[in-house]
Amino acid sequence: MRDDDSRLRRPGPWVAVLALCVAVGAGAPAWSQARDSARYAVTAEDLAAGREALGSLAVRGRAPSTGYERERFGQAWADVDRNGCDTRNDILRRDLVATVVEDCVVLSGTLDDPYTGVPIAFVRGPGSADVQVDHVVALSDAWQKGAQSWTAQQREAFANDPANLLAVDGPANQEKGAGDAATWLPPLRGYRCVYALRQVRVKAAYGLWVTAAEHDALNRELNGCVVATVRPP
Repeated sequence: MRDDDSRLRRPGPWVAVLALCVAVGAGAPAWSQARDSARYAVTAEDLAAGREALGSLAVRGRAPSTGYERERFGQAWADVDRNGCDTRNDILRRDLVATVVEDCVVLSGTLDDPYTGVPIAFVRGPGSADVQVDHVVALSDAWQKGAQSWTAQQREAFANDPANLLAVDGPANQEKGAGDAATWLPPLRGYRCVYALRQVRVKAAYGLWVTAAEHDALNRELNGCVVATVRPP
């Protein structure tokens, strides 16, 4: 499955990190936070696109959650791209390394968890919930910020869009729940910029709105992004 945002997750070996915090007036980060931020540095172009996307989002109050059910977004983990594999296994195969796959089902692999920074050994079975596939923009959040007016087909496409899906630490995902950026951010501070970029790009692509508090939180994280530079040849 294609993930247009995959380049935002980890810079390749051609990237040399310029540890430049964009935030004005922010204090010097702790060494570990600076290291994590450098690891998830983004290009100036991606940051500019993220700022533009954030600026395009309408700022409104949250609509009631009345009527929300997971089923409103279609069958969980459908095969919407008709490649013979369900969306969950597609995302596990994309985000895990050293995977063992049988008939589209990911049996095992290792996740370098972006939410906590801790590697997780995934083995299908009783411990499968240790790794979960998160909707970066939660379905309930989308429902309260524009998705109520969508068709069933649009909601199913949203629920299975790889740009809005990420394999992550299960407990961190449970802690997030349906939270938006105003109420929950990844524990790994260095990843928050990339997380905010994903959220604004997904919301802009689908015409979802944000609350004032959410807008401020997203803007704060974009202001804290670390910009990467390309090493000269």
